[in-house]
Amino acid sequence: MSNTRPLSPHLGIYRWRVNMLQSTLHRLTGLFLCLGALLVAWGLIAAATGEGAWHTFAGFCSSWLGVLLLILWTWSLLFHLCNGLQHLVRDMGKNFGPPTRDRTRNPVYWSTGWMVIGLSVLLTVVVWVALALQTGGSL
Repeated sequence: MSNTRPLSPHLGIYRWRVNMLQSTLHRLTGLFLCLGALLVAWGLIAAATGEGAWHTFAGFCSSWLGVLLLILWTWSLLFHLCNGLQHLVRDMGKNFGPPTRDRTRNPVYWSTGWMVIGLSVLLTVVVWVALALQTGGSL
């Protein structure tokens, strides 16, 4: 007996939306923040251990890999913050009334989702430009 019914859930009916991307990024950045905490712990232990340990830590953080990890960690922190604030506003029931629920236009949270992603990237750039200006360009 042949079963021609689609699998459940049928993947053909789903369309990738920004809120799905935000949910995935929120989980991944939360994981990356936990891993970044290990970098902070390494720095604190190195500072408490001595000059040699600190130079090893500082050398890693000033390498291209260390700077990349620090930039990604900064973006993770800022994305997590912006996304959490958006969730707080959503939890208050903002923009969920009948005027924003109709089927003739996209829900308002789709545009705010892209704003959260863009704002987190912009804030990351601002933080690192300010850091570069503060240190005279030597990161």
